[in-house]
Amino acid sequence: MTAKEIGHEGGPASVRVRAEGDVDEESLAYVREKVGAVLDRPGLPPVSGEVRVTREAAHHVDLPWSAGAEIQVGGDLVVVHAREASARELADRLQDRLRSRTERAAHRRDAARRTATPPPWRGGQQR
Repeated sequence: MTAKEIGHEGGPASVRVRAEGDVDEESLAYVREKVGAVLDRPGLPPVSGEVRVTREAAHHVDLPWSAGAEIQVGGDLVVVHAREASARELADRLQDRLRSRTERAAHRRDAARRTATPPPWRGGQQR
């Protein structure tokens, strides 16, 4: 089992990428690159968590590559799972799902910061 942390600019947060099973270093590096591309972007709140990449040893399995990510984005927990036939397909799928879920969490955080004034029938401002 190997693990490496991806630093996040703008804070002490990090994401560990772990390998379980027969995962070669080249495949693991590609997953790290894809996860880092999603999480190392400006405007994202502090990020921490773990990504686990697994390759099944049985040859009869249709989708031997699987990944699970549990990432804390600010105050939100982002959970992503993926299964694919190859390591590159897995990394690409993981990147797409992680990007959409982190965007949603970041957008939710921006929307929650704004305070809406109550409507006029509840004592809010009347125009």
